[in-house]
Amino acid sequence: MTEAADLPEPDRAEGAPHPRETRVLFGQGAAEAAFLDAVNAGRPHHAWLLTGPRGVGKATLAWRIARFMLSRDDPGESAGPGLFGEAPPPPDTLDIDPGHPVARQVTALSAPGLFLLRRGPNEKGERLSEEILVAEVRRLAEFLHLSATEGGRRVVIVDCADEMTRSAANALLKMLEEPPPRVTFLLVSHRPARLLPTIRSRCRELRLPALEARHMAAALEQAGIEPPADAAALAELAGGSVGAAVRLVTLDGLDLYAELVTILSRLPEIDRARAVKLADSVSARGAGERLELLFSLTDTLLARLARTGATGAPPAAEAAPGEAGILARLAPDPRRARTWAACAQEIGARARRGRAVNLDPAALVIDTVGRIRQAAAG
Repeated sequence: MTEAADLPEPDRAEGAPHPRETRVLFGQGAAEAAFLDAVNAGRPHHAWLLTGPRGVGKATLAWRIARFMLSRDDPGESAGPGLFGEAPPPPDTLDIDPGHPVARQVTALSAPGLFLLRRGPNEKGERLSEEILVAEVRRLAEFLHLSATEGGRRVVIVDCADEMTRSAANALLKMLEEPPPRVTFLLVSHRPARLLPTIRSRCRELRLPALEARHMAAALEQAGIEPPADAAALAELAGGSVGAAVRLVTLDGLDLYAELVTILSRLPEIDRARAVKLADSVSARGAGERLELLFSLTDTLLARLARTGATGAPPAAEAAPGEAGILARLAPDPRRARTWAACAQEIGARARRGRAVNLDPAALVIDTVGRIRQAAAG
């Protein structure tokens, strides 16, 4: 049986620091301010639902809130007079001193008032479960029961709530319906519509929007990743998600997308030799991630084609040189938009079937290009 400590962290994006190790949150000042306003007004809700696209900083905000709450005896309650008889001003930031004991404990996952609810080992214990199992929520119940005697603040981070089984969600719901005193629940959710309506109704929502290009570049630099020269194209292709941007940068996704656009630029004609070269580049041994990224980028391109036809104009920002003109030519009206939307659905289904039966990756890519050519000629 594999030890739990030997399993990868399910809430860590490959190639990037864990959210608890990220000190600065870029582009989400409105969400931080909304939480601080509630705290300073003396009305901090017991459960918060942090929503928005994947990779925009929801988990980072949860960890910032956790450090902030655990570093204060009772944030939001009336503070006593200061040195000169006046109450200290209310906090205007979630920042705490990096040298504060709580900051060090949270980074080490050793803060006594913190519980992280995430995917753990599967029932056999040899790998990570695909879901948050009810056994993990039972561990949370034990934590809340045992830590209640200590009387301090406690914070529970659920990352991510979308991954809970039905049984786990119902077990957590009972805690949200009858919240223990001095406990703050922070639920990270990429798709809140998948959660039980009763869970959503027990939480106050903080929605985090997609990041602008400048915030994306700053977040990448903080993660130790040099942003590409075309930060606007990266933000456009990543959909404002730092997690997606990290993947694009580490796998040369901007160049991959530009090559895909070039190959399709002469539709309904195709440079077959160039298409074969692309297929070979993502089909070599060890190139599985680039293959997956290519299919994801293909889906993105088809979605941008459909959106162009539906709205009558290409997206404001290009994700590859010359993309706008190509999109406008291939999707001039709503009829073509429907064609590209249907093509995206068919290609997605064909790709899933092909991977399920271990179809040769290069053949799968060529098949995908061929189906796009048929759609363009139709």
